[in-house]
Amino acid sequence: MQTTRRPVAIVTGASSGLGRGYAERFAARGHDLALVARRADRLEELADALRTAHGVQVDVIPADLADALAPQRIADEVAARGLRAEVLVNCAGFGTAGAFAGEDAARIAQEIAVDVTAPTLLARIFLPDLLAADGGILLMVSSIAGHQPTPNLAVYGACKAYVTSLTASIWEENRGSRMRVLAVCPGPTATEFFEASGSEQFKVGRVGTVDEVLDASFAALDARRGPVVTVGWGNRIQSVAAKLAPRRLTLRVGRTATERAGRTA
Repeated sequence: MQTTRRPVAIVTGASSGLGRGYAERFAARGHDLALVARRADRLEELADALRTAHGVQVDVIPADLADALAPQRIADEVAARGLRAEVLVNCAGFGTAGAFAGEDAARIAQEIAVDVTAPTLLARIFLPDLLAADGGILLMVSSIAGHQPTPNLAVYGACKAYVTSLTASIWEENRGSRMRVLAVCPGPTATEFFEASGSEQFKVGRVGTVDEVLDASFAALDARRGPVVTVGWGNRIQSVAAKLAPRRLTLRVGRTATERAGRTA
């Protein structure tokens, strides 16, 4: 077993999009990495690029987070390689869209496993290491879809509401520790997410960039702000308005927006 490795940043969903961006940013800051995603070929390509660009050590751990046993297997693999978690970025996720009555039950089960169960278990498993580390970070990627009920994105919005709520509770429970805890809530972001979902109904409002999300995330972490950061002024205003408006109005507006996004795609 290796004993000289630096603490690592574990990043799920690292094969593309925001996950890849977080991996690149943490590598640039000098963190060794453990990259987690289903597509091993993409992880190996990224690992080679990060080693060359930043001189960091990178481990690749292929895993399908829809598998209920994946979180513990990832933890076992991290331990077997002699790694200690200093940072955990729970970024893996996907969404389903359309009226709930027409959703595929098996796909919903996978969505809940990846978006809710896996980040919950990974956070719990690695929390002792994050608390013990000098610069421990728990970063959970949520969404503005979790700020209010979202007709036609019902399961995805509910999953993200759970992630935001869980992260805020972890933040409060560990106030006074050295660990930083943050839920990041971006709006629609230009990644492969839309293609993977098979729907344009997620494109409600302005589509932001990966760098905007990363910049907001690291600004909040560096300033030790938390527990939640919503990316973009427009999204922050919209989120506050949704909380203040009557629930039925919020639901009507949300349904209209997602239906319009689907029609104009």
